[in-house]
Amino acid sequence: MKLGFACKYLDTDAKQPYPFKATTRTRFLSLDNDARAALIHTLAAANLANLYLTFEELARLPPALRMMRIGSDLLPLYTVPEATVLYHEFLPTLYPLFTRCGEFARANDIRLSFHPGQYSVLASDNPQVVERALEDVEYHTLCATLMGYGQRFQDFKINIHMNGKAGYEGFKRAFGKLTPEARNMLTVENDEISCSLDDVLQAQALCPVVVDIHHHWVKENAFIQPDDPRIERVKASWRGVRPVMHYSVSQEGLIPDEGFPDQHCLSVAKTKLRAHSDYYFNPTLNDWALSFEDFDIMCEVKMKNLARDRLYRTALSREQA
Repeated sequence: MKLGFACKYLDTDAKQPYPFKATTRTRFLSLDNDARAALIHTLAAANLANLYLTFEELARLPPALRMMRIGSDLLPLYTVPEATVLYHEFLPTLYPLFTRCGEFARANDIRLSFHPGQYSVLASDNPQVVERALEDVEYHTLCATLMGYGQRFQDFKINIHMNGKAGYEGFKRAFGKLTPEARNMLTVENDEISCSLDDVLQAQALCPVVVDIHHHWVKENAFIQPDDPRIERVKASWRGVRPVMHYSVSQEGLIPDEGFPDQHCLSVAKTKLRAHSDYYFNPTLNDWALSFEDFDIMCEVKMKNLARDRLYRTALSREQA
């Protein structure tokens, strides 16, 4: 089992030694063309350099901790039309940086992913929203393919939600418009508001299903178990590749420090239960998450790899018990 973290690598002082840098659309558009190109080229090159340094840190860790979600701002503002044109002009100068990152990650068995934002809705009933979502997924696909991924099924994970008024049929139509590389990498996840695990499992023949066990609890007030028949369907959707699940818990103080919380016994609005905690503070829930032994786990907590490392120590103690 690998345990991953999302986007920001923290040192022991909870600082980011290798941060991704971004800029605003307003600032970018206020510049002349040459200054725009210089700005986004400098930021992109710095981000790729810091990504490589992060990979070096992961390569020093046990294999179980070599898993990471890369931030979506790797190439800042890429999908802004005025920036896209400029990227097309200078992107080849960044190819060696992408290649270096991908080769190093594969050589050190670092499992990688992207998670496009909440506005990437392939199942929208608005054609313009779908078009923008397709552009966003293909942007993430470009970054992954420049690192050498997308050549085979699930050598890299690009995860989105299936929420949208067009539902599965809309998602299926949009999925068919993606490039083969994007289809190789796309996964779809249940959410806590509109799209249940049962809804998402409709897509299991198209792409792998990522089960988010916290989203499932928030939506259903139920703690799904590894022997649930739906989990077998999730695993089957990965077609022999080790599946990934997402694990988070509600913020500290909103749920008990131990035991399985029942939403009916909490004086907390469901919307507040969605927010993630700093650390994994409930040992009952940790044992539950770690019982999904056939999965790698993406740890979605605010303290990133520091919280992940604590969960890893829990996993080691389980193995030794």
